[in-house]
Amino acid sequence: MKPTIIGIAGGTASGKTTIAQRMYEETLKNGSATLIKLDDYYFNRDSIVYSEKGNANYDHPDSYDSNLILEHLKELKKGNSIEKPIYDFVTHSRLNVTEHIDPSQIIIVEGIMAFAIAKLRKLYDIKIFVDTEDDIRFIRRLKRDMSERGRTLDSVVEQYLDTVRPMHIAFVEPSKKFADIIVPEGGHNNVAFDMLMSMVEKLQK
Repeated sequence: MKPTIIGIAGGTASGKTTIAQRMYEETLKNGSATLIKLDDYYFNRDSIVYSEKGNANYDHPDSYDSNLILEHLKELKKGNSIEKPIYDFVTHSRLNVTEHIDPSQIIIVEGIMAFAIAKLRKLYDIKIFVDTEDDIRFIRRLKRDMSERGRTLDSVVEQYLDTVRPMHIAFVEPSKKFADIIVPEGGHNNVAFDMLMSMVEKLQK
């Protein structure tokens, strides 16, 4: 079995996680699938890149352990299992436990820097970019971080202006040119999603 690796990129709160999760759940109905989130491969906080203001910059490609991601994807492609790290966003460190991942037909890799890290980009068989307007993405992120992560309005705005927006302009948006498919308006574009699933179903036959 030769697995197909699908990379899904897009800006923060663009809907890429929704697309990735929906694809994963639908793909499982007809075969085997794996969903890998790049966020689990962040370095511990002491190795994270920092912004010019001295704040931790989780939106820079160098904040990810790209060598480990690359190694794991290559192992899965060869048909070997991996032990995927699990990142704790409360302590900003990897947990002492890992998630056992077996090889599968379809491997979905999702993250804002999925295309910005060149050595990972070369491994994808299909590249999907989820494209959503900046104002919509900011509103979604603001609501998410305040309701789910206990953040204050000021802290969300400060982080967005300090790292999220400039890193999006520098790395995420330019990586869109590498996409094979661009999905507008995020994870609830059902027409685009149905087209993607038709493609995936053909790969599973």
